Amino acid sequence: MDSDIALGQVAAAPDLTRSRALRARLAELVPGGAHTYAKGDDQYPEHLAPLLVRGLGAHVWDVDGREYIEYGMGLRAVTLGHAHPAVLDAVRAQLPLGANFARPTELELRAAEDFLGLISTADMVKFTKNGSDATTAAVRLARAATGRDLVAICADQPFFSTDDWFIGTTAMNAGVPQAVRDLTVSFRYNDLGSVRALLDSRPGQVACLILEPVSVACEPAPGFLEGLRALCSAHGVVLVFDEMITGFRYHTRGAQAMLGVRPDLSAFGKALGNGFAISALCGRRELMELGGFPPAGRRRVFLLSTTHGAEGHALAAARAVLHAYQGEDVVGTLHRQGERLVRGVQAEIDTRDLGRFVTLAGRPCNVVYGTRDAAGTPSQAMRTLFLQELLLRGVLAPSFVISAAHSDDDVDRTVEAVAGALDVYARALVDGVERHLHSRAVKPTFRALT
Repeated sequence: MDSDIALGQVAAAPDLTRSRALRARLAELVPGGAHTYAKGDDQYPEHLAPLLVRGLGAHVWDVDGREYIEYGMGLRAVTLGHAHPAVLDAVRAQLPLGANFARPTELELRAAEDFLGLISTADMVKFTKNGSDATTAAVRLARAATGRDLVAICADQPFFSTDDWFIGTTAMNAGVPQAVRDLTVSFRYNDLGSVRALLDSRPGQVACLILEPVSVACEPAPGFLEGLRALCSAHGVVLVFDEMITGFRYHTRGAQAMLGVRPDLSAFGKALGNGFAISALCGRRELMELGGFPPAGRRRVFLLSTTHGAEGHALAAARAVLHAYQGEDVVGTLHRQGERLVRGVQAEIDTRDLGRFVTLAGRPCNVVYGTRDAAGTPSQAMRTLFLQELLLRGVLAPSFVISAAHSDDDVDRTVEAVAGALDVYARALVDGVERHLHSRAVKPTFRALT
């Protein structure tokens, strides 16, 4: 990195002239200036939001030539590290063979064999390009199989799909008809009582329950997932696990294997392609085959039919990732390096007695931080300040999402950057954040108004 700010030193703003100019041009051509809301300019200090050009391992570079240790890792999609050699080799080997054809390829068979050989709780798999497609296909299957309309989502978890059945439940529900919104209901994580009450109040109406088996900030209480499985079975409800984040990060075979609870359907993605666009819906044969050629007398489901769902290079990337997980202890590395980072960051927080104001939550492989002001109230302004000070010190960290490419040196240099950022944070608690923050505050992704 080119950041050489000593601890306790005031960090001077780098020259990001080209980043700012290109970001302004991008905003003229692309609504919101990004293709994913979590990457938007409103999620970063406006004067320090870099426009990136490349990544390698755990590092990224912006258009102004500045280097950062990165912890967003493609919104948790990159676990092996950017531009991982084995993945790139597999993609390079596939590219001359063509990307898309009028019929399935042998590669699709081999990718399905590799995937189902690892995710042993599933009988069939369908590949697509993003998580939203997979979760929406799961919802459609559940509705078709049960003949019911209602979808129950976990109200304590932030995101399941870009499609109307979920977006209609958020503050950004403009454009979603009320009739569609009314078809989604909710339950609470770690609250079996809320699930029982929901199913009892809507007898024979709920098609599926969908949730992340492990919340970022909350572990499943003893018996919760097992109780959820039993309730779904008793009420004829399809249980869907969203393993977009937990799969290949919390456990090689998904959180379901780690926790010993088998859902009816699962959605995997993100780490499956190490940054390449691929996701998967998988599950029990009697449900999945409804989207293909079901037994006589059963109606077919328009499950997933995507032009690019089986692109050769993405499947090749996925196979390389699956082989890497089988040959290396990737998840073990994620946890070990994450633990090193958490220990270091928490020590710096404790040294400054800032535990009430800066918090860490989640498993070491997937840590989010919380920021509070002097009154102990969650604060976007203080989050912006923390982001600002980390960026000034060469760390891009919307959260602390580790990868297997983060070296001991990367982690230790990050802890040093955190120490410097916390020094500024502590001063801001005393004399006001406005004296230290050189940007408007970042904003929640899901909000009704700009």
